[in-house]
Amino acid sequence: MKHTVAHMFSVDDTELHYRTDGARGKPCLVLSNSLGTDLSMWDAQAAALAGDYFVVRCDTRGHGQSAGGGAPFGIDRLGLDVVALLDHLDVAQAAFCGISMGGLTGQWLGIHQPQRLTRLVLANTAARIGAADAWLARADQVRRAGMDGVADGAAARWFTPAFIAREAATVARMIATLRGQDAEGYAACCAALAQADMRAAVGSISVPTLIIAGEYDPVTTVEDGRWLQQRIAGARLASLPASHLSNVEAGALFSAQLRTFLS
Repeated sequence: MKHTVAHMFSVDDTELHYRTDGARGKPCLVLSNSLGTDLSMWDAQAAALAGDYFVVRCDTRGHGQSAGGGAPFGIDRLGLDVVALLDHLDVAQAAFCGISMGGLTGQWLGIHQPQRLTRLVLANTAARIGAADAWLARADQVRRAGMDGVADGAAARWFTPAFIAREAATVARMIATLRGQDAEGYAACCAALAQADMRAAVGSISVPTLIIAGEYDPVTTVEDGRWLQQRIAGARLASLPASHLSNVEAGALFSAQLRTFLS
């Protein structure tokens, strides 16, 4: 990759970490990570697309090198972080691709900030992910006991058994990233997911939208993706042979879907 730059910027009195790949004059593509990961989860897509796009990745607040900000926040705050990053980079419009929690952020942007988007990709996500009680229980768990309990069971949620066996080093690296996350930042995002519900408003999204689902995803299913497709006018649905982190497990296919949709 060329022109790789990593920086911090401040929004809402919170320092957030971002990285750019590719030339600033190219069309902008923003990539938004899932719960418990950091911007490195998009390495394959940045490598594949930086020749043609100005690829921007940001550690979601509370994750990676981004601070959490202390006060509770919702998905709206994560969406406004993206808007603030675009403003910081003097980018008027960008394509946006978010996975899982990042997909909920993308839905919020499509509903509330469509003028900032050229295209929208919602990967391995749903208008409502899980139940509020379960998210609040997980937040309480990590605040009390740290990240180990969540990290111990994550591989089976994120990847298929075949990928875990075949790509042990990749899986180990991502689980280590999860284990090293700030527990309070992770818990704050769990609390945001507990209240995030786009079901009543997602039908208002008018930005051209691609939905990507994992055929073996136990968290956000192909049916969840189809539900979104049926409510977002003109949305396309693609399914990949992967579990929840389809951009990692089926990286080349995921990148090809992005390239085709964005071109």
